[in-house]
Amino acid sequence: MDGKQFAIEAAKLAAATRCHSVVVLDVRGLSPLTDYLVLATGNSDRQMRGVCGEIEEMGDENGQHVMTRSLDEQWILLDYVDVIVHLFEHESRMFYDLDSLWGDAPRIDWK
Repeated sequence: MDGKQFAIEAAKLAAATRCHSVVVLDVRGLSPLTDYLVLATGNSDRQMRGVCGEIEEMGDENGQHVMTRSLDEQWILLDYVDVIVHLFEHESRMFYDLDSLWGDAPRIDWK
């Protein structure tokens, strides 16, 4: 599974587990760090950790292994090199506003 397809599948999984405002951004050529960002807002720390675990399991099954993870009550980051998944609590997503920071990046239709 390539990076784009993995980002789309991660977005679908996040949405299926009740995350909202799910976005996939194509940052190729804009970021030297990754190709795709997946942004999603969760409803609680417990839910976000559950989504994190499901994305990691799906990645492992498809040859995408997390290189780095940062688990916080308000922001979980999973770094797959080509894809970085951000799971936010609502206030943290508004504060860090990655949607605007990467506003020039094309959005991928993942639905």
